[in-house]
Amino acid sequence: MSIVVVATHNAKKATELHRVLAAAGVEADVRGLDAFPAYPEPAETERTFEGNALLKARAAVAATGQLAVADDSGLEVDLLNGMPGVRSARWSGPDATDQRNLDLLIAQLADTEAADRTARFVCAMALVTPDGTEHLVRGVMEGRLVLEPRGTNGFGYDPIFVADGNSVTNAELTPEQKDAISHRGQAVRAMVPLLRSVLTQPLVEPVETKEAP
Repeated sequence: MSIVVVATHNAKKATELHRVLAAAGVEADVRGLDAFPAYPEPAETERTFEGNALLKARAAVAATGQLAVADDSGLEVDLLNGMPGVRSARWSGPDATDQRNLDLLIAQLADTEAADRTARFVCAMALVTPDGTEHLVRGVMEGRLVLEPRGTNGFGYDPIFVADGNSVTNAELTPEQKDAISHRGQAVRAMVPLLRSVLTQPLVEPVETKEAP
């Protein structure tokens, strides 16, 4: 079974990718970075989700020699001019945690009207192969923010995000319900045919040549 490296230490992301791939009938040994020796991971210095996803996937391929998938995702809040954006995971500073990020964002939106708290989750996902082939896909989930966290599922900003068409937060959805509509679920599903194509490519045996007499 082919190995697919998910360039993250977040076990939930690796599990999510494995779950969606399995549902699509794609067999793969999906492993997060904790399954490999540590290596210097790149700083997420790009200004776009796509740029950061490529940085992480390229580094994982170089370190492991395996096919790698990486994503960069975040929350874009219209009242904050699209921020936190690529800074979503580090919104509350160098020692950021999910809870600190959540508390800070709630504080920043405390005096706003519910109708104005429109936002979206964005996920860019990169696939990089050991031969240098690269692919990018993107998923977007539109919604709005509430100021009172609800639910215990999910992670990050899920407890205050209500997707369009829903009345519950992402953290109140089951993993399967969230997969069906989430930005990451969209990106993973868009990645499935690319992974299927790469994983099922036949190996090309080297052709021996003879020197001319």
